Amino acid sequence: MSISNRKVRVVVGDDHPIYRDGIVAALNRSEQTEVVTAVADGQAALAAIVEHAPDVALLDYKMPGLDGIAVAHAVTRDGLSTRVLLLSATTEGSVVYKAIQDGAAGYLSKDSDRDEIVNAVVACARGEKVLPPDLVTSLATQVHRHAQTHGPLLSERERQTLRMIADGKTVRDMAKELFLAETTIKTHIRRLYEKLGVSDRGAAVAYAMRNNLLE
Repeated sequence: MSISNRKVRVVVGDDHPIYRDGIVAALNRSEQTEVVTAVADGQAALAAIVEHAPDVALLDYKMPGLDGIAVAHAVTRDGLSTRVLLLSATTEGSVVYKAIQDGAAGYLSKDSDRDEIVNAVVACARGEKVLPPDLVTSLATQVHRHAQTHGPLLSERERQTLRMIADGKTVRDMAKELFLAETTIKTHIRRLYEKLGVSDRGAAVAYAMRNNLLE
């Protein structure tokens, strides 16, 4: 069932109880979102993502144990379908860029009002990138510059997946070789296609060859 036919399921992670409770209340009041659980640290957030497979994990950038960026990295590495949206008091460009590089689907200021946060969660669930408005231009420049020099911002697993696609391996082949579920492999492939701006294997391989991503 697509999210257009149901509420967006959300895990909330923040170590400040008052702020966390406020976010949970706002999301549960909305007709578009529902909170499946709320936690206070990164380890619990990652465990909740694995257990509940929410559409979006709305996490504080700085949490005890694993921080939000580490959770985003783990979600991307493990091929989980949840999209991680980070919240922080700081929207410094270098921090936001690292968050996106490590797999976060979006980054939002804690100064955002409740409606903005709900809208960002829904947009994130739809596959859109959510970024601080005042940083969109500078971040786009950084990403473009990186892509020109190094290719798209691909995780190690995404690069491995791209090489296996180029070798002609099927989803089943990749799952067996990497000891992962086929659904996990499909998630890696979907995210890879999104980053490359392609929709099929042939286009992905052609892009990779043009941009020396298979070396």
